[in-house]
Amino acid sequence: MPTPKLLDVVRDRLRMHHYSVRTETAYLQWIRRFIRFHKGHHPRGLRGPAIEAFLTYLATERQVSAATQNQALAALLFLYRYVYDVKVGWIDGIVRARTSEHIPVVLSVDEVARVLGLMNGTEWLICSLLYGSGMRLTECLQLRVKDIGFEYKEIVVRNGKGQKDRVTILPDRLIPPLKDQLERVRALQETDQEAGRGGVTVPHALRCKYPEAPLSWAWQYVFPARGLVRDRGTGLWVRKHVDPRQVQRAMQAAVRQSGLSRPASCHTLRHCFATHLLESGSDIRTVQELLGHSDVKTTMIYTHVLNRGGRGVLSPLDRSGPLPTQNPTRANN
Repeated sequence: MPTPKLLDVVRDRLRMHHYSVRTETAYLQWIRRFIRFHKGHHPRGLRGPAIEAFLTYLATERQVSAATQNQALAALLFLYRYVYDVKVGWIDGIVRARTSEHIPVVLSVDEVARVLGLMNGTEWLICSLLYGSGMRLTECLQLRVKDIGFEYKEIVVRNGKGQKDRVTILPDRLIPPLKDQLERVRALQETDQEAGRGGVTVPHALRCKYPEAPLSWAWQYVFPARGLVRDRGTGLWVRKHVDPRQVQRAMQAAVRQSGLSRPASCHTLRHCFATHLLESGSDIRTVQELLGHSDVKTTMIYTHVLNRGGRGVLSPLDRSGPLPTQNPTRANN
């Protein structure tokens, strides 16, 4: 029996520990780059100094952000800990990438309404849910029928960032269009079953335990993709969720048409959700739970809008009396 390739082993270990697909893709990419950086040398023979050299290169030559450097470090630590069973201590000698704190772009309520008013169809419903519930784009696209609670007006977010579940709000105004969307999903499911297709993609362990799960109504995606893909495990044609790039392109087009002077993306709608809730008087701990933040300090960044610029300080120019009218004919010195 041939020896499995390194990246296949890493992939299996990542799935065994229930890492997300995006994390799996990122970790495999960093391990490939680590191997290329060391001229194809096998990672088994490399240790702390090799990791230190790679991370320092990322910070000094590639000038990556601190978050990117930390992600690369996490990928390599996973490789040595879970694949090679080698403990690599914290590396003190690396050059750390500069940490920067950016205040998120937040649109006003009117600006959000203007952008959403330029969208339609599935993309409009998805972006409206992002703004109305505070979900991340991937969390919204991975919603299943069973995650929508119309009676309690809630949405259960499964396996969010950090592999955590949470409950967020379902806006009243989106209940009718969301029910219409599920009717379309029901019709699509019936068509797929009549054609003998394999239903939707589900986690491998779930398929093994409940073979009928991909065909059940509860596990259907709320926003299924139009096309089909072949399942690697069963060979059947199955349906995934909407491609996030489809929604991102629609959002960018709406932002351009709206004439906004600030850049905005799908994730901006999550920032708007948090900020507008705080503006309306919602408790910050409640907003923290709705967003799924582990630390309230992460949620505190949205209070910058409440400060009204300059931490609520009134400019002395605004305290002064009427300003003298500027003479337009006077030359500027």
